[in-house]
Amino acid sequence: MKNFYDFKVDNIIGLSSKEKEFRNKELDLFDKNGFPNKREEAWKFTDLNTILSKNFTNITNDYISLKEKKFELIKEFDHNYLFVLDGKLVSNEFKFEDKNKVSIKEYDYEKQTFVRNQNSLNLLNNALASGGYSLEISKNYKFRKPLVVYNHFSESIKEQIISYKNSLILNENSEIKILNYTDTNSKNNFFVNSFDCFKLKKDSSLKNIFINKNRCNCYFHNYQKSDLEHNTTLDNYILSTGLKFNKMDIEINLNEEHAKSSVFSALSLSSDEHQEIKSSLNHNSKNCQSYQKIKNVLNDQSRGVYQGKIFVKQEAQKTDAYQLSKALLLNDNAEFDAKPELEIYADDVKCSHGSTSGSIDLDSIHYLKSRGIPEKKAYQMLINGFLSEILEKLPEDNLKKFLIEKLGR
Repeated sequence: MKNFYDFKVDNIIGLSSKEKEFRNKELDLFDKNGFPNKREEAWKFTDLNTILSKNFTNITNDYISLKEKKFELIKEFDHNYLFVLDGKLVSNEFKFEDKNKVSIKEYDYEKQTFVRNQNSLNLLNNALASGGYSLEISKNYKFRKPLVVYNHFSESIKEQIISYKNSLILNENSEIKILNYTDTNSKNNFFVNSFDCFKLKKDSSLKNIFINKNRCNCYFHNYQKSDLEHNTTLDNYILSTGLKFNKMDIEINLNEEHAKSSVFSALSLSSDEHQEIKSSLNHNSKNCQSYQKIKNVLNDQSRGVYQGKIFVKQEAQKTDAYQLSKALLLNDNAEFDAKPELEIYADDVKCSHGSTSGSIDLDSIHYLKSRGIPEKKAYQMLINGFLSEILEKLPEDNLKKFLIEKLGR
């Protein structure tokens, strides 16, 4: 059977002979297995090979020329920004910050970070990635305003893969809020395979938010690897109202005492959209906390998947870990799959998990209708309330209002 993809390292401009050799080895390793399928435990609910083969004729990594350099800034709240076009850093503005405390540059592939596991998409990223950025925040510096990363994809992309890596380093006692804002008007199929590496040093804090501007016929995979030192805090917010396909693969390592991390997600899907969150919260030191709350609203023939694992090392005593997934199924054809996992080797821990799914509460609908609220609006009010609870811990009112409006579309 002929492959539905044709990837070449030679399509990447400016590589040294050493880089080409490394990348070709990674591509050979990918070619042995191809795209993931249900035979792999980490992909048991998502046969990506079948999904892509049905929707693509021939995916390539041909070089893409950058043409669209204009983008529309969010007006609802003040912010700094990075403009990333087709995975490549084009421009940036830190007008609300001390620019001497912020370092931003293109990603350095000679010093790149690798993930060595069975995920063939990481091998493919190692082979094909170009562009991306490296951001570093100085010691004791706390951002005054959020940073919006405008991830824009050209309308001209068709049957192509976009691969890149990003790096973020928060030095001791630094703090930042980042909104990753995906935007494309493309009507074509394309696949984005990205890798993010976060390093949080002692007493630092990161709020990392993902949301898309509009629905699109695109396919996304993101692997996020985070390493947390003493007394750090990482909060991930994954919000979406419709990407054709999206899988977030999140690895968080709580490596030193009093590290805290959370994963909050609110997804509202329709049509045949498919979205998955796979998280691994690794408690590698004592007195660490993790919290996961995943919510899905699923309509039509959409599918939501959550695979959440809590791993606790033997030395990670006094661990406090919690995960919960909930789904509202608005249609008999919608599907929600959940696979919570606990792997615990310490004996003095507090760990729990739960998962529920069901239809919307008709008694609540009846109550709202009896108060003069139209049925359609009553449904939307309950859906909005179900999803927006995820954002309760965000303190910034204007940012929170913006995100709730996006979820309520």
